[in-house]
Amino acid sequence: MLLRTFAALQGKIFRMTLRDIPLALLLLVLPAFAQHSEPAIQPTDASATPAASKPAEPIKNPLPADKSVAQTVTVNGKTLHYTATVGTIELKSKDEKTSGVVMYTAYTLDEGKTDGKADAKSEGKGENKGSATHRPVTFALNGGPGASSVYLNLGAIGPKHVVFGNEGDSPSDPATLIDNPGTWLDFTDLVFIDPIGTGFSRSLVDEKETKKLFYTPTPDIEYLSLVIYKWLVKNDRLLDKKYLVGESYGGYRGPRMTHYLQSKLGVAMNGLVLVSPYLNPEKGDPNLSPIPWMIDLPSITAAHLESEGKLTDEAMQQVIGYTRGDYSQALLKGRSDPAVTDAMIAHVTEMTGLDPKFVKFSGGRIDIRAYLREVHRTQGLLGSVYDSNVTSFDPFPYAPTQQAGDPILESIIAPTTTAMVDFITRTVGWKTDARYEALSYEVNKQWDRDEDLRKGAATDLRESVAADPKLRVLIVHGWNDLSCPFMGSILTVDQMPIMGDAGRVQVHEFPGGHMFYTRAVNQDPLHKLAETMVETH
Repeated sequence: MLLRTFAALQGKIFRMTLRDIPLALLLLVLPAFAQHSEPAIQPTDASATPAASKPAEPIKNPLPADKSVAQTVTVNGKTLHYTATVGTIELKSKDEKTSGVVMYTAYTLDEGKTDGKADAKSEGKGENKGSATHRPVTFALNGGPGASSVYLNLGAIGPKHVVFGNEGDSPSDPATLIDNPGTWLDFTDLVFIDPIGTGFSRSLVDEKETKKLFYTPTPDIEYLSLVIYKWLVKNDRLLDKKYLVGESYGGYRGPRMTHYLQSKLGVAMNGLVLVSPYLNPEKGDPNLSPIPWMIDLPSITAAHLESEGKLTDEAMQQVIGYTRGDYSQALLKGRSDPAVTDAMIAHVTEMTGLDPKFVKFSGGRIDIRAYLREVHRTQGLLGSVYDSNVTSFDPFPYAPTQQAGDPILESIIAPTTTAMVDFITRTVGWKTDARYEALSYEVNKQWDRDEDLRKGAATDLRESVAADPKLRVLIVHGWNDLSCPFMGSILTVDQMPIMGDAGRVQVHEFPGGHMFYTRAVNQDPLHKLAETMVETH
């Protein structure tokens, strides 16, 4: 999940542009080798080498060996037998020294199994090495930067599910894993990747080298793509159909990784799914361009419609039409046509349900930070940037700006971390006492912003679709998401040329916010969209 990408970090909620993301670096302290004093007189025996001059020992993978366990999940009354594997992929520097270790969690269907027992040949030895039917395999990763893949895994498409992220959920609720009826395991194997600095994945080089290799956007794309390549080779799956799912900043990674895999590593994805994607970071100057306000208004309106029980696809199509038409024209006219501006302010007030004075003083341009503070102020509550209808008490109601953390971020770390660590260490038996980073604020803060990302990933999306006439792209959003609003993806796809079949790139919206997939009502529709994409290719 998540997660944008950290659209809202603790103590601060703000409009999400790349310049606003505090980015991050996770330090790993390597064991220091003892230094011995060099003797005053060098030994004459050539075999006696001073300790200080001995070559450094190669860095070894500090994480446990791959471990597998047999599991079952019931989907639509049918019991699926599968193998869950926790494993690692080592990354090498140019001098062939290990620079980092990426942990993954894989779920591979044990086809033909009826007794729920794993084959002796596969138990404890990693995933099954392909199958006669060559099942599709889907790779999934979240964003942040600094988010592990636990949110897509235990919240969206993995075979097990833990409750989190909705109104009324508590971080102290039991983190009990249950079968996920919306899992995609019935039509594709699944591999969840934790980028360096998240989950148990870690860098094995110093701070400067870590930032250079792992915490810069383009190297991030390159090493994560290499992880996919290495997993496919390791498990004899290169010839199978391949799909990639990215959420939030993972939605920025997805198109770039697809293009890099396709054009540089020689591995073509059959399909790409972008979940609440951070697809096109640059919104333009909000003092001049109407685009920032056009992107935000529909999601704010959706939240109000949902609170009134009036959120429907038909209602939202009217909102989108108004945003593309009269609203954008009114913003462009500015003070040149006061009557048009007054009419726009009155309509925005009706659409959002906000106080008329608040809308008037904002000029019909609703700032996300101000909106989240305003929308539930009379109840003493704060709305989440990921879904403004998910709230928490405001502990500092008289402060001039929001001082508390985001309601959703504050509540999801405990259940997801507890459930994932328990599954890895107890259920699978992959033993480690290292800290699990479900959401690393350190990685996010230290992320290298020197690289210009304002063009977003839309360029790579266009090039990937153009190069492969069979590639299919599915972009899915929650109506209420203000961290990665759906309108940004609609406007981006609007500007793409139709390359062959116009249905190859689709945008779909669901009730809910950034993690709309945690709502049970959305599980089946999302499953059907993805399954149709896989079956169509």
